Amino acid sequence: MKAPSRAATSLCPPIGRLDEDSRGLLMVSSDGVVAKAVIGPESDLDKEYMVRVEGQISQGKLDRLCHGLELDGRKLRPAKVRLIRGQDLKFILREGRKRQIRRMCELVGLEVVDLFRTRIGPIRLDGLKEGQWRHLTPEERQALLTYKVEAPLIRPSVQR
Repeated sequence: MKAPSRAATSLCPPIGRLDEDSRGLLMVSSDGVVAKAVIGPESDLDKEYMVRVEGQISQGKLDRLCHGLELDGRKLRPAKVRLIRGQDLKFILREGRKRQIRRMCELVGLEVVDLFRTRIGPIRLDGLKEGQWRHLTPEERQALLTYKVEAPLIRPSVQR
């Protein structure tokens, strides 16, 4: 599949955003019910990102990324952050503030060099290549509307 035309995307606005330096899953829809489920103020959908950073990763920094940061004078909701390997981290967030992951990392002395969103709630990027798109199935739409976050947040750990 190829990317939708500009005319097609103007009819279906993005649900949420990815900044110009980020890649990955972006949903577009004219379905207001779906948009509210994904980005509305009551939404509890989590979003998953693979993030490559530069800088020294420590347990203290992971703890702060999960529980101890504030942006724009507001405390962030708890996040799940786990070291995958080397300089690769997995972030799972339940909110999406402007450039949130990049700003969180800056606050603990890490620089984001690659950010890739892999999941929004139950919807995974699975198999789609950059620039490709597809329609949600009726089952996926329903899953977005009824999705519940799985396990409670857990303490992160550095696993090397």
